[in-house]
Amino acid sequence: MYEDFATKLATTMWGDYDRTPERDTESPEITDVDTVVVDGNFPWTIVTIETDAGVTGIGEAYPSPGVHEIITDYLRPVLVGENPLDVERLYHLMRESLSGRGSQQGVATIAISGVELALWDTAGKALDQPVYQLLGGKMRDEVRIYADCHAGESMIDAAIEGQRRETYRPEAYAEEARDAVDEGFDLIKFDLDVPSGHEIGTKSRHLTGPEVEHKRRLVAAVAEEVGDEAEFAFDLHWNFNRESAKRVCDAVEEYDPVWIEDPLPPENTEAMANFAAKVDVPVLTGENRYGRHGFRDLLETGAVDFVAPDTPKTGGIAETKKIGDLADTYYCALAPHNIGSPVATMAGVHVGATVPNFLALEFHARDVPWWEDMVERSEPLIQDGRIRVPDSPGLGIELDWDVVEEHRKH
Repeated sequence: MYEDFATKLATTMWGDYDRTPERDTESPEITDVDTVVVDGNFPWTIVTIETDAGVTGIGEAYPSPGVHEIITDYLRPVLVGENPLDVERLYHLMRESLSGRGSQQGVATIAISGVELALWDTAGKALDQPVYQLLGGKMRDEVRIYADCHAGESMIDAAIEGQRRETYRPEAYAEEARDAVDEGFDLIKFDLDVPSGHEIGTKSRHLTGPEVEHKRRLVAAVAEEVGDEAEFAFDLHWNFNRESAKRVCDAVEEYDPVWIEDPLPPENTEAMANFAAKVDVPVLTGENRYGRHGFRDLLETGAVDFVAPDTPKTGGIAETKKIGDLADTYYCALAPHNIGSPVATMAGVHVGATVPNFLALEFHARDVPWWEDMVERSEPLIQDGRIRVPDSPGLGIELDWDVVEEHRKH
């Protein structure tokens, strides 16, 4: 029923204009689109595209409920029979087919993004070209990776014990920073919206003096441990109001963090612009924005110093590149958000290879020992805090499906 409805919707509302009018009999054709979820530190939704040419493309959608159903029930019938080389046309076709169901942002955009990644991998494999080449060529041979770090005792354990105690200590932050830098990363990031043992006004988003001091001590510990060897950033996860976020920024300014991430909730650009004008710490945001239209006002108002779109969430590879190009016109650097598997990570690598104002791509799986094992290769993807841009077709990696199956979330 869903397939019939989606196909009818796509063909009746947009006719044949967006569908291939004539097909070269030698061009590949999509025969199936499906997903599998891997149970990593997040549920990584791997997207596969099958073709009649024997080429299988892989992509990844940002973790979100409902993605599988949207892809298989609504997008699969729209895409089957189409030429996977027409990546941009199919991206717009998917958006149009879900235009009344939130394809501008949210879970529908996430589903479309995952398929778009798989389309680029399919096209690259079919044409025997790496994705970066299809995007216009590379500007760098390797992409800088920054490590998202966590330190302290488990918040879950503290909750189970029913105690509000200081679970995140400056000493633990310093130790984790040292470990990450010794692994080769020269840009690291920590969360600052962490338990400290002090009561906070979660409804008002207000921080007390002891809370602000606890965060200052965390930043100071990292700066003192690795400040001469690496850059460091901190994430507030949009949990605080303007006055509290400003007090945090003022307190840590002397340690020269490369950015403070998501100091305010993501909806109000004017509030973010006013905030950025009143602090002397660079601001990064963007993981909760969709498409280049979602970043336009941030850039026009000077609300950010760095933009951080998430490639498998904001619209896909081409859309992230367009966001980067738009940011470049405002002399703003691109530092994509990434909590994904090697598939999402490699999509970010190809974007980073092609965008001049690219700074670094996030890596959020240092605590997943089999993350590298998901890829069939003889050496690690990440070496000395960098990923070399691959010259092999598509995204440049192949998954080890035995490892995928071992960690599959049913």
